[in-house]
Amino acid sequence: MGDIPNDTANTEDAQTPVSLSGMIVTLVPVLITSAIYLAIFLVLRKSNRRYYAPRTYLGSLRENERSPSLSSGLFSWVKDFWKIPDVYALQHQSLDAYLYIRYLRMAVTICFVGCCITWPVLFPVNATGGNGLKQLDILTYGNIDRDTQYNRYYAHVFISWIFFGFVMYLIMRECIFYINLRQAFLISPLYSQRISSRTVLFTSVPEPYLDEQRLRKVFGASVKNVWITRETKEVDELVEERDKVAMRLEKAEVKLIKVANKIRQKAMSKGDVSDVDKQAPLDAESGSIAARWVPRKKRPTHRLGPLGLIGKKVDTIDWCREELTRLIPEAEAAQDKYRAGAFKKVPGVFIEFRTQADAEGAAQILAHHRGLHMTPKYIGIRPSEIVWKSLAIPWWQRVIRRYAVYAFITAMIIFWAIPVGVVGIISNVNYLKTISFLTWLDKIPGFILGAVTGLLPSVAISILMSLVPVVIRICAKLAGEPSLSRVELFTQNAYFAFQVIQVFLVATVASSATAVAKQIYDNPGSVTNLLAENLPKSSNFYISYFIVQGLSIATSVLTQVVGFFVFNLLYKFLANTPRALYTKWANLSAISWGSTMPVYTNIVVIALAYATIAPLMLGWATIAMGLFYLAWRYNVLFVTDTQIDTRGLIYPRAIKQLYTGIYLAEICMIGLFGASVAPGPLVLMVVFLIFTILFHISMNAALNPLMYNLPLNLLAEEEGPLLDTPVDSHTAENGLDGEPRNGINPPTGANYTEKVPSNGTNGAQSRAEDPILAAKEAIDASRHQPNHVTGKKPNFLVKFLMPWIYSDYNTLRAYLPKGVHLDAYSEEVERDAYCPPNVTSDVPLLWIPSDANGAGVSRQEVEHTSRVLPITDEGCELDEKGHLVWDREGTRPPIWEEKIYY
Repeated sequence: MGDIPNDTANTEDAQTPVSLSGMIVTLVPVLITSAIYLAIFLVLRKSNRRYYAPRTYLGSLRENERSPSLSSGLFSWVKDFWKIPDVYALQHQSLDAYLYIRYLRMAVTICFVGCCITWPVLFPVNATGGNGLKQLDILTYGNIDRDTQYNRYYAHVFISWIFFGFVMYLIMRECIFYINLRQAFLISPLYSQRISSRTVLFTSVPEPYLDEQRLRKVFGASVKNVWITRETKEVDELVEERDKVAMRLEKAEVKLIKVANKIRQKAMSKGDVSDVDKQAPLDAESGSIAARWVPRKKRPTHRLGPLGLIGKKVDTIDWCREELTRLIPEAEAAQDKYRAGAFKKVPGVFIEFRTQADAEGAAQILAHHRGLHMTPKYIGIRPSEIVWKSLAIPWWQRVIRRYAVYAFITAMIIFWAIPVGVVGIISNVNYLKTISFLTWLDKIPGFILGAVTGLLPSVAISILMSLVPVVIRICAKLAGEPSLSRVELFTQNAYFAFQVIQVFLVATVASSATAVAKQIYDNPGSVTNLLAENLPKSSNFYISYFIVQGLSIATSVLTQVVGFFVFNLLYKFLANTPRALYTKWANLSAISWGSTMPVYTNIVVIALAYATIAPLMLGWATIAMGLFYLAWRYNVLFVTDTQIDTRGLIYPRAIKQLYTGIYLAEICMIGLFGASVAPGPLVLMVVFLIFTILFHISMNAALNPLMYNLPLNLLAEEEGPLLDTPVDSHTAENGLDGEPRNGINPPTGANYTEKVPSNGTNGAQSRAEDPILAAKEAIDASRHQPNHVTGKKPNFLVKFLMPWIYSDYNTLRAYLPKGVHLDAYSEEVERDAYCPPNVTSDVPLLWIPSDANGAGVSRQEVEHTSRVLPITDEGCELDEKGHLVWDREGTRPPIWEEKIYY
């Protein structure tokens, strides 16, 4: 036992802290890579507006959804970018988009305030602790000599109280802010008059209540429409086969036109061609114009066997036209059969109510006398987000599936610990060199070993974790989640558990255990002292992890260099039809809330857990989250679009998950005080842990109901005037008495179009012309104008401490978009809103390029194919080089459809 000092003395090099060298070795290549990516971005941004600023001009976006253009200068755009407030995302994109970047900003705030609280006190306390650690390890808890300097632990206790108390209050404050903003946003006429805001999905509906008359009897005269879901297998098969054949026909038509014009171009270059033949009658034999240039054997063909590899070879165009002649009537017959109620009912029912208040009331009441029947209920689900297969799952199967999915995810967490644990071991490979069969590690050059222990584990963790969300989303659908928004929320929770357990706990335990494995093996009695000293050393890995995440990953999020080249590759070489070009060009990328939020939440959790153990972590976390905030802010404002709408629920989940970091930090501190035999700090930390638990429980009890439901009193106040009084612009903007509502002019009306007043008062015209000014005025109204309750202008501290007054419902209404309202829904849209998509799917319009200036094949193909299904050659032309040319700026091709805001 007494040989420990001698053994460790003989391996002094092995015990040399890796913090400084590992940090530098990790930082240098990451800085170089990030600088290169940033330079490429600055160059490409000027000339590739579609990829780096599509929200500024794309025709697929409405005017009120677009962002202002940035300067084309190399660096001058930064000033323009910084002038745009975050609330612009709320007014011109979605609630989720705004809350996403707000969450990143709150993460930066937490980490930065943590630096301001911990560094001035704990750095000098730890650095002069007298335990003999070196380099950056002197700044950690482990540098305090527990035998002579144990009173210094009180500094860690009281700093923990201050910092964690601030974080808990911030969490509560942001929950209150979210509740008030969500209420203001969802109750505003822009959102409340959407069908989804008035429609409730009831799952696990018993057979007797799959009847419209009985449902109307239960919910009364407030019911407007009822959609009882039915099995769609037959409809799905026919419609999907019809669309598949139609798309094959479209590709074949485009290929034929391209081949004909290519052969014709070659003939023209030889001077032995005339254009007389392209004036041939359009009603001549099918393919007669193309036949002059394209021999029969060169026409598009395919085989009818599996995968198109075996079977009879047929002419694709002729075969598709013949098949569509059969499939189109059969698909329409199946759709009519569904509408007539001929298919089996499934236990999923959508009920549209006349008002949002009626819908919220129905969603909050007990609908059936038996447990697990007509529940769970969901409101605000958009038709495009519905997972239709989940609606057919009965209540008992839903319970079994959910527990089976939980068991699978738990098992995946356990087995995923093996590769993650290996990564943790690699991060502390220096401490393994003292083990007899691993002494060969000492022969590896120091530079290479530094890169292996610093850079490799961080990159490996990032890659390993990227595979998990895909599996979790599949599990969510199998568990019966009825919508894509619910799938994202399920993924957010499960992936966060993965992040905490694998990226943090497993890697921390493996990293700390390997650091002291030799000493524990030689002297098991010293385990508590060794763990207290070496647990802070596991922060080495996370310093490297934050560097990689903050610099490399954040830079790649902003620059998207790899994605840029992939986009151009797909667009220029793999998009061979007008439809493929348009789809790739007009559709914006979307943020996957469920797989991005947990990553950043986990970074903050790690920073909180190490806040008083290794305070330097907070500095790197601040830098990392600051860079992520800037990168995602740019993407949200200029690049991405919102495809899945959780109605802001991603925010409270993420912000409340930060309690995990507080609990882990407090438990770690209790364990360290126990290992360091410091009873005074131990008792104080236990007391604070109990306080944290009670605060958390009380906060959830008070705020949770408000996070997921809308209060009926506000709904009654807002909907009453709209129901009792005709809505005109004056009443809608100012209220029934003609006075502005709390000094704020919320948008109202029944349509979603941009409404620009001709000579508005109070700056209305300037706001319409300058959306950035409108966003800034919204923020100024909440920050600097006298509060409607107190009548006083709040200062920063008062506003932070009292969000229930200074960030209340009436105040946050100023954040809402101005001058925009919904278009009235057509009868057809209202009738079919919550019908399965294949039931309402029309025969697709085929879109082929025109070659009127070439071989003239397209005109005849349109004439003949239109006898079977709609087809057009407008909006796209084939140039002399055989390239497809279309109006990319307007983005209103024949297949474009107006977006319906459900």
